[in-house]
Amino acid sequence: MNRIRVFSTRTCPYCNMLKEFLRENNIQFEDIMVDSDYNAAMEMIRISGQRGVPVAEINGNVVVGFDQERIKRLLNLN
Repeated sequence: MNRIRVFSTRTCPYCNMLKEFLRENNIQFEDIMVDSDYNAAMEMIRISGQRGVPVAEINGNVVVGFDQERIKRLLNLN
């Protein structure tokens, strides 16, 4: 089972694209809203070194931005 966390904000279009991509592929994920949770924002910065969203953590691998090809590889999607 994949463990996926998506750090996002409500107003980020790339965050929404990433989450829609995961939903379309029936991939369950934890949606973490960093615009309303300071501790979550600090966790995102700690694991990624970035302040920008989206940040996805897929089975321990950090992906900054909506890098669809890398996400497909990490999830073994064709």
